[in-house]
Amino acid sequence: MSAMFQRKVSRFLVLVAGVTLAAGLLQAGAQQKDSRGRKYKVPPPSSRIEVTVVRDASGKPVESAAVIFHPMEGESDKGAMEIKTNEAGKAIIDVIPIGDTVRLQVIAKGFQTYGQDYKIDKDEVTMEVRLKRPGEQYSIYKNHETNGDSGNGSGGNKPADGAKNGAPPATPPQK
Repeated sequence: MSAMFQRKVSRFLVLVAGVTLAAGLLQAGAQQKDSRGRKYKVPPPSSRIEVTVVRDASGKPVESAAVIFHPMEGESDKGAMEIKTNEAGKAIIDVIPIGDTVRLQVIAKGFQTYGQDYKIDKDEVTMEVRLKRPGEQYSIYKNHETNGDSGNGSGGNKPADGAKNGAPPATPPQK
């Protein structure tokens, strides 16, 4: 009786395995038709943007400058993408959708930081950024005489005799 019981159990297990295999194949076929599992939204057409970064004085390329793209939505920043320039001073990106506004920022050691907003309206955009060396810091303690302005904030008037560092002159004692 145990041999007969074993045959029935083995036939039952083979039947269950066959049904399970058939169900798995049907489900796999259904997944191949739509493997995404949700509605697929086609990405908008994007623009190829090429930025060339050069020195303002000589026109030579600036290598390893950080070129940062900030896609803008109204006045808010939607994130940032950063690329380093190659030895020719070029950085190329092709994921910014056409019609977007992008804030371009370029940072390189030894140069002034560059920033400008651009409207991306073509499928290929080429930009050249000319980086300048940092200028001298403005100081209120230096004499900046240009166009009659003494640079002391007094509208071109020089301090009276005896006044030091642009301080007001001493007042005579009251009688």
